Amino acid sequence: MSACTPTRTDDSSHLPDDGRPHSPPSPRRGPRIAAADLSASITVFLIALPLSLGIALATGAPLQAGLVAAAVGGILVGRLGGAPLQVSGPAAGLTVVTADLIQQYGWRTTCAITVLAGLAQLGLGFLRVARSALAVSPAIVHGMLAGIGITIAVAQLHIVLGGSPHSSVVDNVRELPAQLAEPHLAALSTSALTLAVLLLWPRIPGRAGRVVRTVPAALAAVAGATAVAAVAGLRLPRVDLPSWNSHALAGLPEGPVLGIAAAVLTIALVGSVESLLSAVAVDKLAAARKQGPRIPRADLDRELRGQGVANIVSGTLGGLPVTGVAVRSAANVRTGAVSRNSTMLHGLWIVVAALLLVPVLDLIPLAALAALVAAIGVQMVSLNHIRTVTRHREVPVYAATTVGVVFFGVLEGVGIGVAVAVAVALHRLTRTRITHEEDQDGVHHVRVRGQLTFLAVPRLSRALHLVPQGADAVVELDGSFMDHAAYESLHDWQSSHTAQGGSVELTGRSGARITEPAGAAHCHCRPWTPWRNHQCEQPSRTAPPDGGAGELASGISAFQRNTAPLVRSELARLAREGQQPSQLFLTCADSRLVTSMITSSGPGDLFVVRNVGNLVPLPGEESGDDSVAAAIEYAVEVLKVRSITVCGHSGCGAMQALLHSEPTGARTPLKRWLRHGLPSLERAAAKDGPRARIAGRAPADAVEQLCLTNVVQQLEHLRAHESVARALREGALELHGMYFHVGEAQAYLLTDAPDTPDIEEAPGDRSEPGPEPGGMVFDRVEASALHDVGASPHPANSP
Repeated sequence: MSACTPTRTDDSSHLPDDGRPHSPPSPRRGPRIAAADLSASITVFLIALPLSLGIALATGAPLQAGLVAAAVGGILVGRLGGAPLQVSGPAAGLTVVTADLIQQYGWRTTCAITVLAGLAQLGLGFLRVARSALAVSPAIVHGMLAGIGITIAVAQLHIVLGGSPHSSVVDNVRELPAQLAEPHLAALSTSALTLAVLLLWPRIPGRAGRVVRTVPAALAAVAGATAVAAVAGLRLPRVDLPSWNSHALAGLPEGPVLGIAAAVLTIALVGSVESLLSAVAVDKLAAARKQGPRIPRADLDRELRGQGVANIVSGTLGGLPVTGVAVRSAANVRTGAVSRNSTMLHGLWIVVAALLLVPVLDLIPLAALAALVAAIGVQMVSLNHIRTVTRHREVPVYAATTVGVVFFGVLEGVGIGVAVAVAVALHRLTRTRITHEEDQDGVHHVRVRGQLTFLAVPRLSRALHLVPQGADAVVELDGSFMDHAAYESLHDWQSSHTAQGGSVELTGRSGARITEPAGAAHCHCRPWTPWRNHQCEQPSRTAPPDGGAGELASGISAFQRNTAPLVRSELARLAREGQQPSQLFLTCADSRLVTSMITSSGPGDLFVVRNVGNLVPLPGEESGDDSVAAAIEYAVEVLKVRSITVCGHSGCGAMQALLHSEPTGARTPLKRWLRHGLPSLERAAAKDGPRARIAGRAPADAVEQLCLTNVVQQLEHLRAHESVARALREGALELHGMYFHVGEAQAYLLTDAPDTPDIEEAPGDRSEPGPEPGGMVFDRVEASALHDVGASPHPANSP
């Protein structure tokens, strides 16, 4: 991307991390609003207005309560929150909870509960526990959202058919056949029109489609249905905004103390988790944006405090609970917002609309809003989330949480999900396979597959006592954990067995010998063998006389015996369903670069392309070798990968050859191939351009400088490919740069590249200095980096 100077604002998001400006601010009369912020705020306002009314309708609250929450969330969280581009307001994630509270305690007490939940959020923010909320299992979060979505959709279906929803999902389902038998045709047709516009609006082709898509689909759907209903003269229940003079404010909470406390806890926890997940998602969207100023990473504790203040004010003024919402925030980022001014302006436009556009809002049919909210509910049951939890074998957790939320409530459903998650973890912990067998040489093998805890000690003891006294024994531990009880049991048996004349060889997952009795034969393993968990087969490290065929056969044999049983079911599934990799990983052919190891990936995860120097020839310069271009086209057009990563590494022989190559001499195949790296060489040698560096230090030498620069240059070459350029324009693809230091076993991700697309910053707290203006920085990926539960593209599919 080209260097861009942001419009100056009063927003601290344009200051460095220490909060100090680079130079004293010049005096000015007032804040200046960037044009990008102004246009983005209008777009978000047009999305938020109908959704706020629809969510208020779904909860059974006064419709004005949705507008109050949208205005307070926009202005207060926009100013006080820690995620500058996140948009807050009433969200579908709390619809079911709020509806239950209104039904049970009444509106004024529900407002008081919202105030108390805000105080709880404020306290949690000052305790700095915000990041801990992200440790909740993604399966529980996704299941909660799915359960809420189902509940919303079933309830709104009654309004779509011209009736009224009931208080529970069971009642709504039970009464649905009678409602379907006698639908209100006017309401049904209005809802059908709303859904049709909502679905077809983003799919209008050609230039006309690009023009009309500047109007949000939600606004177009509700406005179109309202216009048709007005012209046709349909008699339908419509929005009825009472006078602000009669607007109900918060009252003192009335009800059982334990019930009120549980309600406060539910609102605070659900709202906090949804807001924090949304903030993380907004961070990723802002980091991947191709132009505009660099937005600092969200301060999650500050965001939680901002949400708390907004809920206190919203509840006091008679508004719905406020959370950060992913869809509105995503629209804010994608329409070019550059500071928190856009979110604050959107709240201001809500205030203006609530005061001046009441006659227009009163024309909206309730059936149109119900159809809009029902569509949102259906979208919250995300197929992408289901695929993710299926891949990680957490379907029971997801299903239990969803069913619990639907039939018992949000807090109860989450509690059920947590209980099932713990049960699944314990089941995996106890699912340890322990086998005993004797080979042809009389050696007894005891194999342990899984975690070795006190729960598996009885089975381990039975297997060990099958080894006769004085026999040679090998105990193979294939697991990442052994607790003290298991260690003591194993150590005591080993001491007893060796004292009776036997031999014991203990090998761990790393292949290292835990205990080596006297006289045992030494094991000679290659350095990479422990990582792959292969058994020691070779008697020495010398090359076999058959030129390596024996070593290859031995490795295949070890795979068939030890690894194939563990991966057979997954490979069978991939064989049936076909490959669906999430990314194309383009890296060097260097044997030290093990892609599956450094990315912790497995079968079906990566579509890997390897060549000498991780080079991407520019289109038209392949000279008969289209292999890289063909792989890129296949990955983007057929496999629909969501990201492409170019990974370089330290000590690259191709970069050394390129750096020391002579312009003359024989044009060998290697030299002909390395000509694709000449732009990288020229870029590294340029004195006036931005320099690639590793965060916290400069490149060690010219070779490392070229290795880093080559990654940046190949990202530019990628953008020249038609399939990649088209996918980037459509927002369906991200480009990432990566550098792996072999000697340090440390990965670095490109976080800022002015002439290439911005690459998403690695998760985890940054301890090194930030990027210099105009620089290209490879940022260290910390071993303790927090795994973002919002790794899925849309962690919260609420508006």
